[in-house]
Amino acid sequence: MTAARHDIAQIHADAAEILAQGQRADRRLPAFLLRSPIARLGYLYGTLVGWVWGSLWSTGPVERHHGLWVFRGMPSWTFARGGVCVGGCFLTGDEELDDRVLKHEAVHKQQWLRYGILLPVLYLFAGRNPLRNRFEIEAGLEDGRYLPRPAQRVRSSPKRSGA
Repeated sequence: MTAARHDIAQIHADAAEILAQGQRADRRLPAFLLRSPIARLGYLYGTLVGWVWGSLWSTGPVERHHGLWVFRGMPSWTFARGGVCVGGCFLTGDEELDDRVLKHEAVHKQQWLRYGILLPVLYLFAGRNPLRNRFEIEAGLEDGRYLPRPAQRVRSSPKRSGA
């Protein structure tokens, strides 16, 4: 196993433990706050904030993908990293988006639905390092472009003998 593969294997092993710790932490949260009408209000508030922020700064198209409102063409100072999910809105710049990134962001939308307005606070406590942040791990480190995606095997066609 190469060093890079070993490092990625270790990251995935650590990630599994971080997710387990997050699940244990969730059990300490009052159940009425999770996936509840209260959480739904927090999600709707987050979506409203995302819509306002996106409407103010987006210079690109507003699209609908994976249940998200995607605001393109945002100035880089208006969002962190490659983009940010606020409620049901994904705010991002002009970078090319593929289906896997949108799938990653759709998981963040589901996290908003689960935790509501608690999500930004819980995310802050989870830390800025995406490799150790349970919300980024749950959304998929490869899909979120935090780790290289596994190389896809390209099948070559069999060589034909000359005729």
